[in-house]
Amino acid sequence: MLNSLYRGVAAHPFLGHGSDMEDPAHPNHFNRAACGAYRLNDGSSLLGVWDRSIPEKDKSLWRDPAVARAYVNAALASDSTSGSRTPPSFRSPCGALEDSFDLAIGRSLWDASLVTAPTLILASERDFWSRAVDRQALVEDLVDSPKVRSVVIPGATHFVHLDRPERGRNLLLNEINSFLSEN
Repeated sequence: MLNSLYRGVAAHPFLGHGSDMEDPAHPNHFNRAACGAYRLNDGSSLLGVWDRSIPEKDKSLWRDPAVARAYVNAALASDSTSGSRTPPSFRSPCGALEDSFDLAIGRSLWDASLVTAPTLILASERDFWSRAVDRQALVEDLVDSPKVRSVVIPGATHFVHLDRPERGRNLLLNEINSFLSEN
C-alpha cells in the first residue's frame, strides 16, 4: 500500500513547507532537533490518528475494539523500554518522518522507472498520508513495469488492514490476492 508520499508533487498538510517538521533555521530541511533519533508514541496517539479518519461517531462500527487493543498492545510490546515511561510508550525512528518530509517538498528517494516487476498500487480513500497526485505520479513513472494497477479502496482509512472486513479490509485482501494470482 502506498503509505507515504511518492514524489511530493503538491503540498501536504502534515509535512513539508510550513509544517512543524521544517527546520525554522534551515527552510527546506527536516527539523531533526525537534524529533531527534526517535519519537515517543503512546497508545492514545495511535488511536487518535485512526479515530480522526473514521467518519462514524461510534468507532467500534468501523473497527473491532479487540483489534484496536491488540494493535496498541503489539506496538507497546515492540519496545522493551515502553513500560519504563508513564504512560507506556514505544520509540519510533524519525527517519521515516524525514523521508516523508523530503518527499513532501519534492525530493524523490527512489526512481520508479527502475521497477521492472508488475506493480500494484493500493490506497485508501480516507488515507491522510496518501494523495491522488502522488499515486498518479507513481503510475506515470513506472514506465518499465510490465503491468501497473492502481486501486483506491472506497471509504477505507490508512488503517484498512486493521479495519473491519466490510470497511475495506476484504477489498484490500481481494485486490492483493487477485493481483498475485494474475502475475
